[in-house]
Amino acid sequence: MTRAPDDRGRPAETAGERAGGERTAGDGRHVNSSVVLVTVLLLIVMGQGPLRRVLAAPVMQSWMTVFVAVVLQALPFLVLGVLLSAALAVFVPPSFFARALPGRPGLAVPVAGLAGAVLPGCECASVPVAGALVRRGVTPAAAIAFLLSAPAINPVVLTATAVAFPRHPEMVLGRFAASLLVACAMGWLWQRLGRTEWLRPPALATYDGPSKGAAFWDSVRHDVMHAGGFLVLGAMAAATLKAVAPADWLRSAAGNPLAAVTALAVLAVLLSICSEADAFVAASLTQFSLTAKLVFLVVGPMIDLKLFAMQAGTFGRGFAARFAPATFVLAITAGVTTGSVLW
Repeated sequence: MTRAPDDRGRPAETAGERAGGERTAGDGRHVNSSVVLVTVLLLIVMGQGPLRRVLAAPVMQSWMTVFVAVVLQALPFLVLGVLLSAALAVFVPPSFFARALPGRPGLAVPVAGLAGAVLPGCECASVPVAGALVRRGVTPAAAIAFLLSAPAINPVVLTATAVAFPRHPEMVLGRFAASLLVACAMGWLWQRLGRTEWLRPPALATYDGPSKGAAFWDSVRHDVMHAGGFLVLGAMAAATLKAVAPADWLRSAAGNPLAAVTALAVLAVLLSICSEADAFVAASLTQFSLTAKLVFLVVGPMIDLKLFAMQAGTFGRGFAARFAPATFVLAITAGVTTGSVLW
């Protein structure tokens, strides 16, 4: 059937062709999202019996508990970080950061590291904020120092650490000193050895809203969808490893100092606990030494599964693949060194 021409003399487009030139589901060449959603729902309804049996298994109950706990712990602070990131992107002029930080990158690193003490959030909040700092022209070395220090030395985390270790107040000092040392060392290391091609700067989104308020909420929606997806992936990985790991390997590792430090460092990566709560988990591991617990508290806020996923999504997989191992080694070294001085 011949289509009526439009007002320019060309054949009028069908609804399917107007939607990006794609065919509709009616001609059998394209299946849209509604069809996919209906198909998935039908499969769930038809397979609800086997699905219930799978979800009722103890390992799945453990998996869901860890997954929900990680997401619920991290999500409020992720939202806080996204709000701060959007505020930096929309309301703060780039010239502010040029005035606030020293011009020399070597001095900007410790200043940015100490600035992390004023952000009352966890590691999920620091990633989008660090991305916004890079977008606003802050040197990556300083942004890295802030990224690592903010979740480890802010007042909320240090207060939680003091409450969790009432008989060992030196744990607060040790956590502050070791974490700040790692943050500055990684910043200086990037300044010395980092390459531009290793770091993918976060995309500077443009917002065409009628006001700064509209631009702010556009930025919030963009960053929540972007960072939230990687948070979910990291939480799924942490839940999977937690559910399948044997329960008695910690007891056998605690007797050897080297094995104890290594075990708690790896456990900090796998559990992906929010930095506001990790001190209470560390305090419950009574069979381990204070030095091993300090390593747990230094490593966790700097590199874990959900952080790796979020850093890869924000700065690129090439950056995360180099950044994570170096941070892990430096965090263990700083924790052991500080612990040997304190105890």
